Amino acid sequence: MRAQVHAEVRAEELMGRAGRLSSPANDSHERAACLRLLATYAGLAARGSHLFGDLLGGQMPKQWSHYPEDDAIDQGSGFHWFYHSHSPEDRPDASEHGHIHLFARRKLWERRLRSARETAFAKLTGEPPTTQNTRHLLTIGFDAKGIPTTLFTVNSWVTGDRMLSAGLTSELLADMKLDTGNNAVDSVIESLTQLYLKEIRQLLDRRDKALFAWQGDSVLSDEKLELLSEISINVDARLALILQ
Repeated sequence: MRAQVHAEVRAEELMGRAGRLSSPANDSHERAACLRLLATYAGLAARGSHLFGDLLGGQMPKQWSHYPEDDAIDQGSGFHWFYHSHSPEDRPDASEHGHIHLFARRKLWERRLRSARETAFAKLTGEPPTTQNTRHLLTIGFDAKGIPTTLFTVNSWVTGDRMLSAGLTSELLADMKLDTGNNAVDSVIESLTQLYLKEIRQLLDRRDKALFAWQGDSVLSDEKLELLSEISINVDARLALILQ
């Protein structure tokens, strides 16, 4: 990957790197994720392709449109995602080209809703209905070059479904395998979640703290609460650290 990735790494990302990298298991998983990410972008560069080139058909994304139109769904694993962009007025402080919303479909979590952890989480968020077939996991922001720059979480009214507890969401992301037919994007999503799994767990914990601290009757549908937690990431810096 070229040194065009320039999003600033916040101090909280830098904290604890030594401890995380001291584990041989973590070293192995993160190194494999680094190499896969590099190989994916190297393949795109060799073909002269953009990460979202096939999805967008070489055009600028239309605001609010889903790419692909019917979402990218892995029927086998139960994960799915779509890419879209907002108007500048919707996120005035964002510098992203667009972002990916990542979901888990019902087959991945339906039985786990009855666990003590998920029952407690549902009560804390107002016991929302369980009729939706997806649960939102994570959002990944990208710059115009197709490089990931942010990880963030949003409230349920934004995506129209519901959430799972931070613990279960982390477990699903840690084990995620994608095969939606969009190979390069699938690879980047998988690699990135492995590379930033510790930060994602912290992000989800902060998501839940924001929800539980909110004053109101229907926190998940309160449009005054949209962005729950966010971190900026610098992929080049992370790769250099791990592969040094």
